[in-house]
Amino acid sequence: MEALPGEVTRFLILFARVGSVLMLLPVFSEDAVPPKIRLMMGLGMSAGLWGLIGSRIAPVAADSAALPGIIIAEILTGLAIGMIIKIMFLAAAMAGSIISLQIGLSSALINDSAQGGQAAVLSKLVSVAAVVVCMGMGLHHQWIAAIVHSYAMFPVGALPPSADFAQLAILTIGKAMSLSITLAAPLLVYGTVFNLALGLSTRLAPAIQVFFLVQPLNLLLGLALFASLIGGILTAFSTALSLWLQAGWV
Repeated sequence: MEALPGEVTRFLILFARVGSVLMLLPVFSEDAVPPKIRLMMGLGMSAGLWGLIGSRIAPVAADSAALPGIIIAEILTGLAIGMIIKIMFLAAAMAGSIISLQIGLSSALINDSAQGGQAAVLSKLVSVAAVVVCMGMGLHHQWIAAIVHSYAMFPVGALPPSADFAQLAILTIGKAMSLSITLAAPLLVYGTVFNLALGLSTRLAPAIQVFFLVQPLNLLLGLALFASLIGGILTAFSTALSLWLQAGWV
């Protein structure tokens, strides 16, 4: 029983980083997941990772005077890691927004707390479908592996270099935007061709309200093309996300 306080301290340090990452990871950080469930998931994941990471925490856990600083450093590290992964995952939502704009559904909005406000319906649909596909392909295992690997990259109790994390965040934002445009490329081509044809039609018959006449056709063709490509879009997204995790985090 004398070793119990030390074990509790190590578990608290482990939970500080793991719980902070879970606060921002896709799926686990959704408002649809009750806070008590998120807390239980954080405790359960911390307990599951105890055997892998507990030994790395032991050297710094002995210094009780430095415990508050260590906890703060672990929380900040966990939040930084979770935010980087979440930024990359938002590529699916951005692709959905681009697709909505191309087929004329950008005004059909729905509340989405993950994006901090209202989002296009197709953006929310692609985000939810991306979660399902990523879970089905086992990407959540790579998220857990990234947490384990972070202890080798960022030692316990040490604040991560803010300049490096800021640069990483900028690079990740650029990568996410590039990926979103790549995923929505077929619909971008469709939107360009359709709007070009619409502009030519307007020049040929300026007296006719061509836009109002062909907008239902735009929706029909756009949704049909989106339905035929959604499987490939989601597969490409999950593959790109997996390769990105393997390249830098796993």
